[in-house]
Amino acid sequence: MIGFNYEDYDGLGLAELVRKKEVQPIELVEASIKRIDTVNPKINAVINMMYEKARMMTTDEQNGLFAGVPTLLKNISQEMEGEPITAGSKAFLSYRAKTDSEYVRRLRKAGVLILGQTNVPEFALVAYTEPVQYGPTRNPWNLNHTPGGSSGGSAAAVASGMVPFAGANDGGGSIRIPASYCGLFGLKPTRGRTPVGPNLGRSWQGASVEHVLTRTVRDSAALLDQLQGHEKAGAFHTPKFEGSFLNAANTPLDRSLRIAYSVSSPIGTEVHPECRDAVIKTAKLLEAMGHHVEEVDAPVDGNKLVKSYLMMYFGETAATITSLESILGRKATYKDVEPSTWLLGLLGKATSAEEFVLSIREWDKAASQMETFHETYDLYITPTTAFPPAKIGELQPTTSEQFLIRTIGQIGLGRLLKKAGIVDQIARKNLARTPFTQLANLTGQPAMSVPLHLTGEGLPIGVQFMAARGQESLLLQMAGELEQSDHWIDVRQNPLF
Repeated sequence: MIGFNYEDYDGLGLAELVRKKEVQPIELVEASIKRIDTVNPKINAVINMMYEKARMMTTDEQNGLFAGVPTLLKNISQEMEGEPITAGSKAFLSYRAKTDSEYVRRLRKAGVLILGQTNVPEFALVAYTEPVQYGPTRNPWNLNHTPGGSSGGSAAAVASGMVPFAGANDGGGSIRIPASYCGLFGLKPTRGRTPVGPNLGRSWQGASVEHVLTRTVRDSAALLDQLQGHEKAGAFHTPKFEGSFLNAANTPLDRSLRIAYSVSSPIGTEVHPECRDAVIKTAKLLEAMGHHVEEVDAPVDGNKLVKSYLMMYFGETAATITSLESILGRKATYKDVEPSTWLLGLLGKATSAEEFVLSIREWDKAASQMETFHETYDLYITPTTAFPPAKIGELQPTTSEQFLIRTIGQIGLGRLLKKAGIVDQIARKNLARTPFTQLANLTGQPAMSVPLHLTGEGLPIGVQFMAARGQESLLLQMAGELEQSDHWIDVRQNPLF
């Protein structure tokens, strides 16, 4: 195709070119490879290239809605048979996936071509992407800043034009946080909407779900159409949406919505003025569109939910470290993982079964409270994050903290740390910048981050929208309308695109 510019098209746009035979799939693959090779040395988004495998998969007769479109997988849970899946950890370097995950099977059925895997923090545990094993991923808007996490590598890859969309998952904000920081659209589906098997029936007790990060709303919607549906291994099943999410994204709202918004942190921590302004500006825009908007906080106990989230977080980390024994052929030690990861595992081992069960009950209580809330309000809006993107290294433990963590790790004082109140301290420090996203993970609701604001320094900030369970179509309708407004941030404005 004469004058073809790969970066000008989203996924559906590229697929249409293939369908019309204006370009061949191999041309898209080569264009994506060229882009990755040019940009990746600057941002470190892709840590495992699968170029030859992608080239071998290209044919002149690709099938599926996204036939011939290049993409990347997140380097955790999105397994591809025969390929490494390290979850950002040196402990998994020798592991090779024994089969495709159901998520990958459905992507392949849609016709995509997988070129590699993207960087993640170790075990996807934090909201910045700086694993010791692979080094930090940088934000295409400003290389001194993080793209967020844990889907930071995928966000940076999409925001720099390597691929039109990339694999992501979200257990506490890991789709929405990097979407916010990188000026992308990020939708976390309802629990049970997308597959997590076949090796798991639930991920993070149902808090974590699979989807993508995209430049456009329609790509996210169309991919949700391809990914949704019953899976044999799934512990949670959301009834299949019988319509089309893609059609919903292209359908204007036919009624005025009742919308609640809040700019207050649910755990009482500081919210940056720019993040507050982004929500207030959005509220005014929605009022101008004819919706009824009022300031109302969600009817949940944010501090209780944070503690219950952390109980799961600690327990899942401890279980992951224990499961390393089958990979390593021996018992895992503090030398096998990063110091902070080992500390989280110690806290998990010091958590009782009773505490774990009580924490999950808080999730169900909050889910019921939010269902009642959504009987009055169609949507709930907050900042996606409480602060703009941090600088690279800013959120890492200090030298003294690292020494303390390493010492604690060698001695194994998890129970003592719990008694000393370390859980509350970790909650405040780790979630103060991102206190808004966990609610939807614990209740199972769909939520999205929408790129509607740039800071004075030129960094994106997202606005989060939440809806009742099963209501992704409503979120996509709203996102589709906002995408047409002058407030929508075009990711192609960033210096690396």
